[in-house]
Amino acid sequence: MDYPEKTCSVERLVTVPEDVQKVLEGKKTATRRNGVYAYPGEIMTLDGQDFEVKNLYQQTLGEVTEEHARQEGFENLDAYKDSILSMHEGMKWMPKMQVWVHEFSPVKN
Repeated sequence: MDYPEKTCSVERLVTVPEDVQKVLEGKKTATRRNGVYAYPGEIMTLDGQDFEVKNLYQQTLGEVTEEHARQEGFENLDAYKDSILSMHEGMKWMPKMQVWVHEFSPVKN
């Protein structure tokens, strides 16, 4: 698949301390961003642990399901929405808004 140019770097993919902890605990296996931060095969290092980006695809916010919210480390879709909207002041949940889904998993040593 042809991906667009990255808008940020893999080091910026997961930066919120609570999210980093969720990744390290295996509770967060995906993150959604408004741009491409990493391509499949890239390595993200958090607290000395490596995670490989396995999948990258686009989705609209309206397509985000309860299961997707759990991949993001939340109990349910409402908790995920509340978290996103609290991080981005003035943002509205727009079902047609496109985001890039970055799925990752721990690298086994």
